[in-house]
Amino acid sequence: MKIVEYPNQKELQKVLERPAFEVTNLEKTVQNIIKRVKTKGDQALKELSLQFDKVEIKNLKVSSEAINDSKQFISNELKKAMQLAAENIAKFHKAQIPKEITIETTKGVTCRQKPVPIQKAGLYIPGGSAPLISTALMLAIPTRLAGCKEIVLCTPPNKDGSINPAILYAAEISGVTKLFACGGAQAIAAMAFGTESIPKVDKIFGPGNQYVTMAKQIIASQGIAIDMPAGPSEVMILADETANPEYIAADLLSQAEHGPDSQVILVTNSNVIANETLSSVDKQLKTLPRKEIAVQSLKSGAIIIVKNESEMITISNEYAPEHLIIATQNTEKMAQQVTQAGSVFLGNYTPESLGDYASGTNHTLPTNGYARSYSGLNMDAFFKKITFQKATKKGLELIGPFVEQIADTEQLQAHKNAVSIRLKTMKDED
Repeated sequence: MKIVEYPNQKELQKVLERPAFEVTNLEKTVQNIIKRVKTKGDQALKELSLQFDKVEIKNLKVSSEAINDSKQFISNELKKAMQLAAENIAKFHKAQIPKEITIETTKGVTCRQKPVPIQKAGLYIPGGSAPLISTALMLAIPTRLAGCKEIVLCTPPNKDGSINPAILYAAEISGVTKLFACGGAQAIAAMAFGTESIPKVDKIFGPGNQYVTMAKQIIASQGIAIDMPAGPSEVMILADETANPEYIAADLLSQAEHGPDSQVILVTNSNVIANETLSSVDKQLKTLPRKEIAVQSLKSGAIIIVKNESEMITISNEYAPEHLIIATQNTEKMAQQVTQAGSVFLGNYTPESLGDYASGTNHTLPTNGYARSYSGLNMDAFFKKITFQKATKKGLELIGPFVEQIADTEQLQAHKNAVSIRLKTMKDED
């Protein structure tokens, strides 16, 4: 990591530039993967798993027996931790379930909005270097609470073709109805268009690598709904002299170990905090099993020294971080000024890891600046909201003439007639 002192706007933009990868060849590769899955179905999925993951898959669908047996392969301590996390996630998300609303907008005209759950939800759980059991909980529990009838989960298999038992257990306690050993862009294509084994779903949720992210963007352009663009993880920390450098370093490294393309940024008005944090990062880094990954990530990281808290907030809102930690004396006051962030963690005793696993908030969040226009995953994402309206004769008499006037101005005569013919009939009946 580098320390940048009092940067001007041009220097700041350079420091905050997110790691980028070449997308022309990536898009072409993913387009080909999607085409193969659409034309060859299950056969393509097996061929692509062998090509990319070096795994020979005989059965894409994971048996209910394997899911039921998963609990015997994980410790009681892990099961308790997962159950606690599941309970907290359920508590927080249950409170978000949208309710039906009914309003009489004009005397005799009633409008209603009814939330209806998505019928078939597709969940993608990344595999790769670590089993993301927390993501399985974060996606599947809200899906179940929403009342989705079919919950399809895809996740990459291990080298022997199996699924990590902790992922299976997470799926079981979360209410997943169908689980498949399939990863990468091909899994997104399978859920988007359906194969012999994997059903077509109505909306796809979940993070992933650049191939998965590109696949989601491509299918979204073809009319298949996705939750949000979710790429490499990132964290920004705002800290003053009251913060703890060791805590800050640990939080920076917790994101850096996600992957070499993750980005970590500290913004502080204290030279002491900046230098002590950098020393602590170097010290803690030596003990990490994923040290090499974190080292690569830290190359795009930075410690930015600014003059005051106002500059901290301005930088944060411009960057729109996925995760934002505020470790200052005026934590709550600064939090009120946050307008662009996926999820915010307040105070010295709220590490970002809490939100990743067990506090109850969802860790599926917008990255790469998408926090400017997207929310983190919440219960609204699992519902469609259908509107209803009903007018009595009196209601139509009151509102009808106004509708006629607007329709006439727009030169849509049939629209006007749909009201006029009713008003005339009602008048004749009187």
